[in-house]
Order: sequence, then structure tokens, then C-alpha cells
Amino acid sequence: RADFHQAEVRAAEAGLLGADAGNLVEIRSPVAGQVLRVQEKSERVVQGGTPILTIGDPRRFEVVMDVLSTEAVKVKPGMTMILDQWGGPGELRARVRTVEPGAFTKVSALGVEEQRVNIVADLLDPPGPLGDGYRVEGRVVVAEKPDVLKVPTSSLFRDDSQWAVFAVEHGRARQKRVETGLGNPGETEILKGLKAGEAVIRHPANTLTEGVRVDIR
Repeated sequence: RADFHQAEVRAAEAGLLGADAGNLVEIRSPVAGQVLRVQEKSERVVQGGTPILTIGDPRRFEVVMDVLSTEAVKVKPGMTMILDQWGGPGELRARVRTVEPGAFTKVSALGVEEQRVNIVADLLDPPGPLGDGYRVEGRVVVAEKPDVLKVPTSSLFRDDSQWAVFAVEHGRARQKRVETGLGNPGETEILKGLKAGEAVIRHPANTLTEGVRVDIR
């Protein structure tokens, strides 16, 4: 360890040979902004290009969200991003500026390697107390339709190669094949097979069969 510190001293002395120790070196920021982070908190000799501090404009914060590459292919610049779980009330809106062209490998909480892509968006709503590096959760609206018939996604199950649901008619379960459209983990659009107002069974058990009597709760 002594050799390591001696090498540091020699490097510092070499850097000072051509400098005037009586003068301070003024370093100007290339942009106007606010100091967000100080990387070098103590006086020492640094190599050229070493980050000293981070400066940014809080009025121009951007949102960077990484998603699976299989989901990133559906996202286009200009799409709306909804931010929640950011610590404050309600949701914040942002607009997708760009989808980065390169993916990177990230290990999930389950230890699975995933290919993910960064999506960069500009905030449309005031960020409030949000700051640099803060955590948010977001979702991108990749498609939307007004006035559609939809059911809870949890009510759908596979019947051979088609989707189906158990509807409730006159107190009994009736299996109906349906044609689906847009969907997300919570809701799915129904194009054919159901009418507005029909009750469906959520999370149907494998033991549920046609004609079984059911009670609506």
C-alpha cells in the first residue's frame, strides 16, 4: 500500500512541474444550470477529462425508462408516457422523444438476463419535487381506442387455438369463444363474441365447466 501512495505522489509531482503553484485555475461551466452532484469533494490532482461535478437545468429534466427490447419495438417518438409511483399524488405525463437504437443486458430480480432498451421522454407536466436520478415508474400508450367493449384480462383463457370466457346467463356459466383486440395486463378489447353488459367470470378455475350454477357477488 505504501508503494501505491508513493506512485500517487510521483504522479502529482509530475503534473505540477509545469504549473504555477501560485495561481488558481479557473474552470468555466459549458452551460448555465445548477450543481446536481459533486464528484470531487477534496483537493487533489486529477487527470484531464476527470468528472469534477455534474451541472444540469432542473427545468429541462428528461425521463429515461428501460423496457424489454420486445416491448421497445412497439414504441415510437411522440407517444404519451404516463408516470406514476413517483412519490407524489396523481400521475405525470411525458412525451417519448427517442428510443435508443442499442439494447443492453440487464439481470432481472429473478436472476434472468434480459435485453432492455432505454426510452427517453420529455416531461409535459411540471416535475414538482422530482430531482436528478429520482425513481419513477412509467408506461407508454402504444395504442388507444374510444368506446370499446372490454373485459378483465384475467377472465380470458385458451380454448384450443382461440380465446374464450365464461359468461353468466340465468345463473349458470356459459363458455363463449371471443375475438380479442388491443389489450394490457388489466383489460382486453373484445371484437366479437360478447355484448355490452354481459357478466364474465374472472380467474375461472380449471374445474369450471359449462352449465355450472354460479352466484354473482
